[in-house]
Amino acid sequence: MSATTERAAAGLPDLLYGEAESELRAAVRSLLEDRCAWPDVLARTETAQTYDTGLWRVLAADLGAAGLLIPEASGGAGASFREAAVVAEETGRAVAPVPFLGSAVVATAAVLSAGGSGGSSPRVGTSAGGTGGSSPRVGTAGDDELLAALAAGTTTAVLAIPFEAGPGAPAPTARIGSSPAGDTRYLLSGTVAGIADALPADVLLVPADGVPYGLYAVPAREAGVTLDPVVSLDMTRQLADLTLDGAPGRRVASGDAARQAVAAALAAGAAVLASEQLGVAERCLEMTVAYLKARRQFARPVGSFQALKHRVADVWVGVTQARAAARYAAACLAGGDPDAPVAVALAKAACSDIAVRAAQECLQLHGGIGFTWEHPTHLYLKRAKSSSIGFGTADRHRAMLAQLADLPGPP
Repeated sequence: MSATTERAAAGLPDLLYGEAESELRAAVRSLLEDRCAWPDVLARTETAQTYDTGLWRVLAADLGAAGLLIPEASGGAGASFREAAVVAEETGRAVAPVPFLGSAVVATAAVLSAGGSGGSSPRVGTSAGGTGGSSPRVGTAGDDELLAALAAGTTTAVLAIPFEAGPGAPAPTARIGSSPAGDTRYLLSGTVAGIADALPADVLLVPADGVPYGLYAVPAREAGVTLDPVVSLDMTRQLADLTLDGAPGRRVASGDAARQAVAAALAAGAAVLASEQLGVAERCLEMTVAYLKARRQFARPVGSFQALKHRVADVWVGVTQARAAARYAAACLAGGDPDAPVAVALAKAACSDIAVRAAQECLQLHGGIGFTWEHPTHLYLKRAKSSSIGFGTADRHRAMLAQLADLPGPP
């Protein structure tokens, strides 16, 4: 009996990469190596358009990354969070300036959880603070059209919440105003600061207070919608502030269904971001090892010095542990495992820590060259630090993990 068969017989998720996942990784890595070299990424951070929309169209449409989570009935690949996590690892390795996380994962998970496909969809575990139980949904033909457009890569969407909002957190909302007589649209007003992946978005999914609470689809180029780019620590994932002033939106879900959709999106974002952080950490480790092998001092490679070997070995152990946590979180979300909230909290905490540590060690062990603009280390350090805040900090997820595991607090 193979190891995979034994794990399946025991009811345990398989954390190894399957053949389809390996092929997907190879295709994405080949594209990013060809179209996303770090000098090009660095140059783009100093332009007005920090997101590479051309690269995103190829990744989303030609490779089908935008539709991984979307059922085949809606034009997607009918894959799972395992495959989405593999793509996230590769975008992390390349610090790719594309809205894969915001559109293909977070926004897509929100629409699927709201019931827009009318059929089967990836099951998304929510963490503490999410709502449970069934509730009326407002799935319409418009939601199916949105899913089809997302799957085709012709439309990019974003959930309008701050990047730092974690699972279980109440999402900042806009307010619903009155609509003209006979108009089925709703008018939304309010502000949301620090949204990731909003700048290239065509559709904004806006949580809004009202009677009842709801999730609304607002065209990003509609009158009454203003997106202001802000200078961000990580300019490969530039944030934006959203202002709505009577912007018309279509209701996607209301009541508990809307809350569940937001909670599912936050959980999916935290889990897949953990895999992206794994890719960042792995790439930093690779660059560090390669440099220590090539750099020589006192007629020997600096990597032969025991103190440096220990530091690199510690990072390797952390990356290996983080990979197990990230894979488990993706597998739990893919299978609808009830352990998903615990797995997501564990993965986000572990991967946030190791991504920052690996990037810091990469910078320090490269010596003087690591501190210069002519080396890619700073791109990885900024991505690692900013993503450690995204969808909840490590400390916040550890606190949530303690709550989920019913651990007593400090005396």
